[in-house]
Amino acid sequence: MEASVAIQVLPQRVGGNEEVCRIVDEAIAYIQTKFPDAYVGPFETAIQGEYDLCMEVVAGVNRICVEAGAPEVATYVKIFFAPEEGVLTTEEKISKYHENDA
Repeated sequence: MEASVAIQVLPQRVGGNEEVCRIVDEAIAYIQTKFPDAYVGPFETAIQGEYDLCMEVVAGVNRICVEAGAPEVATYVKIFFAPEEGVLTTEEKISKYHENDA
């Protein structure tokens, strides 16, 4: 695993929270087809894997949002890339904070 990527999409000009959530849900569903173990948080979704696949998903998320009805989408991406040493997994980063989650 050489990359860890956080993706936040914000559909623009779509007419309300319900529509925003519907489009974001479609984006998350797309991400999960490529990364079933994606970590969905309240502000962003985190994926981890090979860099090229991660970047393919970032590009795909934008297309999915437009296809779902957003005339515009703002996408915020954080990328940690370590091709030689690899990256910490999401589980390694956050498991201690979720030990009591059901």
